[in-house]
Amino acid sequence: MTIGSEDFELTMDELRVVAHYALESAAEEVLPVFEDANPGDPRPRAAINAAREFVNGAKRTKLQRITSLDAHRAAKEATTEAARLAARAAGDAASAAYLHPIAKATQVGHILRAAASAARVGELNADDDFAVGLRLIEEARQRATPVLIDVLNRYPLAPTGKSRAAQLMTILDASLRMPRQAEG
Repeated sequence: MTIGSEDFELTMDELRVVAHYALESAAEEVLPVFEDANPGDPRPRAAINAAREFVNGAKRTKLQRITSLDAHRAAKEATTEAARLAARAAGDAASAAYLHPIAKATQVGHILRAAASAARVGELNADDDFAVGLRLIEEARQRATPVLIDVLNRYPLAPTGKSRAAQLMTILDASLRMPRQAEG
């Protein structure tokens, strides 16, 4: 594949780190929010399972692509913000296998949006308590590995958005790009 001057390479191991981060930061934790609201819809769980297979060493296949798209469709059909965000987080976990090595800010969503969505779900579950979201963003920051941060730093800053989930993603992005202080 020809790569432009602003583009770069991503290894399968790096993609697995990103997918693992999406799974552990968000997708698996908030999936019950979607399933409680939509008990007969298996699409987000299928995306989680496809992401987990990839993280555990399976080849990247169209399974991750298809289940990601299906989970995002489920998100569009969800009747509550929390269920929508939970389904989207599941779709993001599966789509991480196909993170594009192009220097575009929109790609940052594939790395961090699942964690931001989970933080927003936490806020919603706590009667819109923004302190809960910030605590969950801090936990997501602490879970980020050096490899994940290295991948993130290949991309421009996350795009700004008006939604609370977009704001949380911007906060997480900025916190991961700051030089880390020695943690006691």
